[in-house]
Amino acid sequence: MLYIVSTPIGNLEDITLRAIRTLKEVDYIAAEDTRTSGVLLKKYEITTPMTSYHSYSTDAKLEHIVRLLKDGKNVALISDAGTPGISDPAYTLIRRAIEEGIQICPIPGPSSLLAGLVMSGKAMHQFLYLGFLPLKKGRQTLLKSLVDCPYTIVIFESPHRVLRTLEDLLEFWGDREIAICREITKIYEEALRMKVSEAIEHFKKNSPRGEFVFVV
Repeated sequence: MLYIVSTPIGNLEDITLRAIRTLKEVDYIAAEDTRTSGVLLKKYEITTPMTSYHSYSTDAKLEHIVRLLKDGKNVALISDAGTPGISDPAYTLIRRAIEEGIQICPIPGPSSLLAGLVMSGKAMHQFLYLGFLPLKKGRQTLLKSLVDCPYTIVIFESPHRVLRTLEDLLEFWGDREIAICREITKIYEEALRMKVSEAIEHFKKNSPRGEFVFVV
Protein backbone atom coordinates (compact mmCIF):
# COMPACT_ATOMS: atom_id res chain seq x y z
CA MET A 1 0.00 0.00 0.00
CA LEU A 2 1.12 3.57 -0.71
CA TYR A 3 0.40 5.94 2.14
CA ILE A 4 0.25 9.66 1.31
CA VAL A 5 1.30 11.20 4.62
CA SER A 6 0.95 14.89 5.41
CA THR A 7 3.79 16.36 7.48
CA PRO A 8 4.21 19.73 9.27
CA ILE A 9 4.59 22.88 7.17
CA GLY A 10 6.75 24.53 9.82
CA ASN A 11 5.92 23.70 13.41
CA LEU A 12 6.98 20.09 14.02
CA GLU A 13 4.14 19.62 16.51
CA ASP A 14 1.63 19.82 13.67
CA ILE A 15 1.55 16.11 12.91
CA THR A 16 -1.22 13.66 13.64
CA LEU A 17 -0.92 10.59 15.83
CA ARG A 18 -1.98 8.49 12.85
CA ALA A 19 0.80 9.97 10.71
CA ILE A 20 3.42 9.13 13.35
CA ARG A 21 2.12 5.59 13.69
CA THR A 22 2.04 5.09 9.94
CA LEU A 23 5.61 6.35 9.48
CA LYS A 24 6.76 3.92 12.16
CA GLU A 25 4.90 0.92 10.77
CA VAL A 26 5.58 1.10 7.02
CA ASP A 27 8.53 -0.71 5.44
CA TYR A 28 9.94 2.38 3.71
CA ILE A 29 9.51 6.14 3.62
CA ALA A 30 9.90 7.90 0.26
CA ALA A 31 10.94 11.45 1.13
CA GLU A 32 11.36 14.51 -1.05
CA ASP A 33 14.49 15.45 0.91
CA THR A 34 15.83 12.85 3.34
CA ARG A 35 17.82 15.46 5.29
CA THR A 36 14.80 17.68 5.85
CA SER A 37 12.56 14.75 6.72
CA GLY A 38 15.27 13.32 8.96
CA VAL A 39 14.73 16.16 11.42
CA LEU A 40 11.07 15.25 11.79
CA LEU A 41 11.73 11.53 12.04
CA LYS A 42 14.39 12.04 14.70
CA LYS A 43 12.02 14.14 16.82
CA TYR A 44 9.43 11.35 16.87
CA GLU A 45 11.95 8.49 17.10
CA ILE A 46 10.98 7.07 13.73
CA THR A 47 13.68 4.72 12.42
CA THR A 48 11.99 3.48 9.25
CA PRO A 49 14.41 3.31 6.28
CA MET A 50 14.15 6.27 3.91
CA THR A 51 14.67 6.56 0.18
CA SER A 52 14.67 9.82 -1.73
CA TYR A 53 11.97 10.71 -4.23
CA HIS A 54 11.97 14.24 -5.64
CA SER A 55 11.52 16.20 -8.86
CA TYR A 56 14.98 15.15 -10.10
CA SER A 57 14.51 11.46 -9.41
CA THR A 58 15.07 9.19 -12.40
CA ASP A 59 12.50 6.87 -13.90
CA ALA A 60 14.56 4.06 -12.41
CA LYS A 61 13.95 5.40 -8.89
CA LEU A 62 10.23 5.71 -9.61
CA GLU A 63 10.08 2.11 -10.84
CA HIS A 64 12.13 0.93 -7.85
CA ILE A 65 9.49 2.30 -5.47
CA VAL A 66 6.70 0.81 -7.60
CA ARG A 67 8.44 -2.59 -7.44
CA LEU A 68 8.60 -2.38 -3.67
CA LEU A 69 4.88 -1.72 -3.59
CA LYS A 70 4.11 -4.56 -6.02
CA ASP A 71 6.22 -6.87 -3.85
CA GLY A 72 3.85 -6.18 -0.98
CA LYS A 73 5.88 -3.55 0.85
CA ASN A 74 4.14 -0.62 2.49
CA VAL A 75 5.60 2.75 1.52
CA ALA A 76 4.83 6.15 3.03
CA LEU A 77 5.27 9.10 0.68
CA ILE A 78 6.11 12.43 2.32
CA SER A 79 7.12 15.84 1.02
CA ASP A 80 9.38 18.43 2.63
CA ALA A 81 6.30 20.02 4.17
CA GLY A 82 2.55 19.64 3.99
CA THR A 83 0.45 17.29 1.91
CA PRO A 84 2.28 15.38 -0.87
CA GLY A 85 1.07 16.09 -4.39
CA ILE A 86 0.50 19.81 -3.90
CA SER A 87 3.28 21.64 -5.76
CA ASP A 88 5.72 18.74 -5.42
CA PRO A 89 6.59 15.61 -7.48
CA ALA A 90 4.35 13.16 -5.63
CA TYR A 91 1.74 13.16 -8.39
CA THR A 92 3.81 11.00 -10.75
CA LEU A 93 4.33 8.25 -8.19
CA ILE A 94 0.68 8.33 -7.16
CA ARG A 95 -0.41 7.95 -10.80
CA ARG A 96 1.99 5.04 -11.38
CA ALA A 97 0.76 3.28 -8.26
CA ILE A 98 -2.85 3.64 -9.41
CA GLU A 99 -1.93 2.28 -12.86
CA GLU A 100 -0.46 -0.79 -11.16
CA GLY A 101 -3.57 -1.34 -9.05
CA ILE A 102 -1.80 -0.43 -5.81
CA GLN A 103 -4.06 0.82 -3.03
CA ILE A 104 -3.63 4.48 -2.03
CA CYS A 105 -4.28 5.57 1.55
CA PRO A 106 -4.22 9.30 2.40
CA ILE A 107 -3.18 10.36 5.91
CA PRO A 108 -4.58 13.93 6.10
CA GLY A 109 -2.84 16.75 7.87
CA PRO A 110 -1.21 20.16 7.37
CA SER A 111 -1.49 22.10 4.11
CA SER A 112 -0.23 25.64 3.58
CA LEU A 113 -2.92 26.02 0.90
CA LEU A 114 -5.75 25.60 3.39
CA ALA A 115 -3.94 27.30 6.26
CA GLY A 116 -3.32 30.39 4.15
CA LEU A 117 -6.88 30.40 2.89
CA VAL A 118 -8.48 30.24 6.33
CA MET A 119 -6.25 32.98 7.81
CA SER A 120 -6.75 35.28 4.82
CA GLY A 121 -10.27 36.39 5.65
CA LYS A 122 -11.28 35.86 2.01
CA ALA A 123 -14.30 33.87 0.84
CA MET A 124 -13.60 30.14 1.14
CA HIS A 125 -16.71 28.46 -0.28
CA GLN A 126 -15.19 28.52 -3.79
CA PHE A 127 -11.52 29.00 -4.59
CA LEU A 128 -8.99 28.37 -7.35
CA TYR A 129 -5.52 27.11 -6.49
CA LEU A 130 -2.76 28.09 -8.94
CA GLY A 131 0.31 26.89 -7.05
CA PHE A 132 3.47 28.64 -8.26
CA LEU A 133 2.89 30.79 -11.34
CA PRO A 134 4.83 29.90 -14.50
CA LEU A 135 8.17 31.70 -14.56
CA LYS A 136 8.06 32.61 -18.25
CA LYS A 137 5.98 30.76 -20.83
CA GLY A 138 2.28 31.04 -20.19
CA ARG A 139 2.53 33.41 -17.23
CA GLN A 140 0.87 36.42 -18.85
CA THR A 141 -1.67 34.24 -20.66
CA LEU A 142 -2.69 32.63 -17.37
CA LEU A 143 -3.06 35.93 -15.54
CA LYS A 144 -5.04 37.50 -18.37
CA SER A 145 -7.38 34.50 -18.49
CA LEU A 146 -8.31 34.97 -14.82
CA VAL A 147 -9.14 38.68 -14.85
CA ASP A 148 -12.85 37.94 -14.47
CA CYS A 149 -12.50 34.84 -12.27
CA PRO A 150 -15.32 34.93 -9.67
CA TYR A 151 -13.46 32.79 -7.13
CA THR A 152 -10.88 33.47 -4.47
CA ILE A 153 -7.46 32.68 -5.97
CA VAL A 154 -4.57 31.12 -4.02
CA ILE A 155 -0.96 31.42 -5.21
CA PHE A 156 2.28 30.09 -3.72
CA GLU A 157 5.39 32.23 -4.02
CA SER A 158 9.04 32.17 -2.97
CA PRO A 159 10.65 35.27 -1.42
CA HIS A 160 12.83 36.26 -4.38
CA ARG A 161 9.79 36.46 -6.69
CA VAL A 162 7.33 38.20 -4.37
CA LEU A 163 7.75 41.68 -5.86
CA ARG A 164 7.64 40.46 -9.44
CA THR A 165 4.41 38.56 -8.83
CA LEU A 166 2.78 41.47 -7.01
CA GLU A 167 3.70 43.81 -9.86
CA ASP A 168 2.24 41.35 -12.37
CA LEU A 169 -0.96 41.06 -10.35
CA LEU A 170 -1.28 44.84 -10.28
CA GLU A 171 -0.71 45.05 -14.04
CA PHE A 172 -3.12 42.32 -15.08
CA TRP A 173 -5.72 42.23 -12.30
CA GLY A 174 -5.66 45.77 -10.99
CA ASP A 175 -5.29 47.05 -7.45
CA ARG A 176 -7.24 44.36 -5.64
CA GLU A 177 -7.36 43.40 -1.99
CA ILE A 178 -4.85 40.69 -1.18
CA ALA A 179 -3.90 38.67 1.88
CA ILE A 180 -0.23 37.76 2.02
CA CYS A 181 0.46 34.95 4.47
CA ARG A 182 4.06 34.06 5.24
CA GLU A 183 5.93 31.60 7.46
CA ILE A 184 2.69 29.88 8.40
CA THR A 185 2.95 27.98 11.74
CA LYS A 186 6.50 29.30 12.27
CA ILE A 187 7.88 31.88 14.70
CA TYR A 188 7.49 34.81 12.32
CA GLU A 189 4.06 33.87 11.00
CA GLU A 190 2.05 36.83 9.77
CA ALA A 191 -0.79 37.78 7.45
CA LEU A 192 -0.78 41.13 5.69
CA ARG A 193 -4.15 42.29 4.36
CA MET A 194 -3.95 45.26 2.02
CA LYS A 195 -4.15 46.47 -1.57
CA VAL A 196 -1.68 44.99 -4.05
CA SER A 197 -0.10 48.44 -4.54
CA GLU A 198 0.38 48.77 -0.79
CA ALA A 199 1.97 45.33 -0.65
CA ILE A 200 4.44 46.36 -3.36
CA GLU A 201 5.49 49.41 -1.36
CA HIS A 202 5.74 47.32 1.80
CA PHE A 203 8.10 44.78 0.27
CA LYS A 204 10.21 47.44 -1.40
CA LYS A 205 10.98 48.64 2.13
CA ASN A 206 11.01 45.21 3.79
CA SER A 207 12.89 42.43 2.02
CA PRO A 208 10.61 39.38 1.60
CA ARG A 209 11.61 36.41 3.72
CA GLY A 210 10.11 32.96 4.13
CA GLU A 211 7.54 31.11 2.07
CA PHE A 212 4.43 32.96 0.93
CA VAL A 213 0.78 32.22 0.21
CA PHE A 214 -1.11 34.93 -1.70
CA VAL A 215 -4.90 34.95 -1.42
CA VAL A 216 -6.60 37.32 -3.86
